[in-house]
Order: sequence, then structure tokens, then C-alpha cells
Amino acid sequence: MHINEQSRISRRGFIAAAGFSGGAAFLASRTLFAREEGIVPTMVNAAATAKITVRPLRRNIAVLEGSGGNIAVLTGPDGKLLVDAGFAVSRPQISSALVSINSDPIKRLINSHWHTDHTDGNAWLHDAGAVITAHENTLKRLSVATRVEGWSYTFPAAPQGALPVEVFTNEHRMNVNNTRIVCNYYPPAHTDCDISVYFEEADVLHVADTWWNGVYPFIDYSTGGSIDGSIRAAETNLAMATSKTIIVPGHGPVGGRADVVEFRDMLVAIRENVALLKKRGRSIDETIAAKPTAGYDEKWGQFLTTPAAFTRLVYMGV
Repeated sequence: MHINEQSRISRRGFIAAAGFSGGAAFLASRTLFAREEGIVPTMVNAAATAKITVRPLRRNIAVLEGSGGNIAVLTGPDGKLLVDAGFAVSRPQISSALVSINSDPIKRLINSHWHTDHTDGNAWLHDAGAVITAHENTLKRLSVATRVEGWSYTFPAAPQGALPVEVFTNEHRMNVNNTRIVCNYYPPAHTDCDISVYFEEADVLHVADTWWNGVYPFIDYSTGGSIDGSIRAAETNLAMATSKTIIVPGHGPVGGRADVVEFRDMLVAIRENVALLKKRGRSIDETIAAKPTAGYDEKWGQFLTTPAAFTRLVYMGV
């Protein structure tokens, strides 16, 4: 994927995207239009002044929107448990948001996968008292310098304090704050280390970047992701959820099963369109020019992953 294609979006498009959810609001910053900075530096710069919105969900669970991926917060007598950490530069805003919920100390952090917009805050949350849990591949990715070609960026190895100390292979269960929590590993999907986090009593399912609500997803082929894996993960999410389940995406507003159905159907349809063009011998540039995403662009194509960028990602995997 070319970084310029990821960045090629209008001011109007960014503001519209920011409006669909507090979780994307930081992306409306005018710094994001400085193409030469690149996706990762501009996201970090914008996150430094991001507004964090607290959205209560069910029982003692809330979501913080505004710094990287959506952050779930479970409160109670055992202390706060977070799913994902946002960007480190958002620490003051995240800290204030957490205090606004209640005074419970931070005790646990679950990383949904290794990407920086979900793990950059690991070190300070560890220093605040959090034991970090993640899939074993998240530890593997964070422990070494890792290149993401889709972002034209190489991430350095994380410091020791930012690394997960409790890792698992397929499933991990815990009881925290009178809540049964189940973490399940997806076979490679968005990356090779994605997990879901299910809060049983509340029927709240955090699926992170296996679902981007209302926007085309980024798929990280550099660390094991693929379009077919993303479709499989969407199917897995649908199998885990009922019409009453609250589902937390990695990006975009909290939703439900019907929203994930729409996302899955979009992925399947565009995959079929791109695969047909590739089978007919179209080059990647010819496939992009044919606009195989056209029927979905008005809704899904107004965020970081533009129609051309998403077409390129799908083409790589069919």
C-alpha cells in the first residue's frame, strides 16, 4: 500500500469521519493534511490534543473514545481493567477521563493486538499499576523492531515495561470486578495477534480492529493480516454475538450485530469484485481505476483507508 493513497482524503471527508464517532474525532486535526509527515506521526501529533469522550455501556463498563482505538474500561473493587491503551501522548486526557468515571486504581490492561494506536500507552499504564495481558504474538511483535509497509513506518521495540507479562495462545479467562472475561484469539485477521474480549454478565464484546464501524479497515499484511482473514474474523464475531450484544469496534461508534453483518457483507462484496478483475488479468492500477468499491464509497470511504487504498489491500490478498 502507498502512504499517499492512505492520506489522499479531503478536509470535508476527515471532518465527516470525525463526526461519526468521538473515537475518530482526533483525526479532524489539520495536521493530518500534512501529507509529508506520514500517517503515524500525524496520528500521534493529533492525539496529543485529542478530546476523550466517556461513553457508559452496560453494568460497570464504559468506552473511552478519542486516542487511537476505542478503550474499554471495567471498574469495580478489583480496580480498573482496560482493553487497549491508546497513544501515550494522550495520557493527561485519558487519565482525566478515567478519574471522571471513579477513583478506582488501574490494575489490569488487555492489548487487543500490537498496533501502536492500541499499545503506545502500555508503559505509563504499567507504571500506574497495570498488569498487561495479550496474545503471545503481541508480545512477539512488541519485543522487536517491526515494519508496517502499509504505513511506511518501522516501529522500534517497546521498552520492557510496555511488554505484556501474561500471554496466551488461544483462550484466556479471568474474573475481575465480579465479571467473567473471556479473551479469544482469532486466526490471522487484521494482524496475526488479534483477540476479542467478552464481558459475559454485561454481554459486551470488544472486537477491536477486526471491525471498523462505518469505514474501510486497514489490513496489516506485514504482520499476518489478510482480506480473507478479516472476513473470517467478521464471521466469528457474528457467531459470538446476539441481537442484544453490545459490540465495541476498534474504530468508529459502538454498535451491534446488524452493524457487523453490514461490515461483513461489504468485505465479501468488494473481495468478489476485486478478485474478478484480478482473474481477468487487470493490474493493480487498472483494478483501482475500475472502482470496484464504488457502491460502498459514500459510507465506507471517508476515513484513513481510502477506496483506492482499500482496493489495493484487497488486491494483495486475492
